[in-house]
Amino acid sequence: MASSTSNFERRRQRNRNQLSKVGNGRPRLSVHRTNQHIYAQVIDDVKGATLAAASTLDPDLKSDASSANIDAASKVGKLIAERAKAAGVESVVFDRGGFLYHGRVKALAEAAREGGLSF
Repeated sequence: MASSTSNFERRRQRNRNQLSKVGNGRPRLSVHRTNQHIYAQVIDDVKGATLAAASTLDPDLKSDASSANIDAASKVGKLIAERAKAAGVESVVFDRGGFLYHGRVKALAEAAREGGLSF
């Protein structure tokens, strides 16, 4: 029986392979989720550079009551969209990693779309 870690890594690799097929040189909006926080980065894989980043640890969002709920993830999504647009990025490829598109990951993605990123 496969462990949850190996299943996570398989999902992550499967997702990354699909992104490389459809990416067409677009930056990647990568999401990482822990029990306490959620992180998002816009990464240019061609240059190997991070163009924009946001998380619940940012001073703008850190004062909120809880950083591990859907509301906090939505705020991070809006913030990453704002910072990506300031960096000149309009279109990205959404990289959920090995996380399921549900709950906080989905809230972040929908907020980023509302903020003006297209994916």
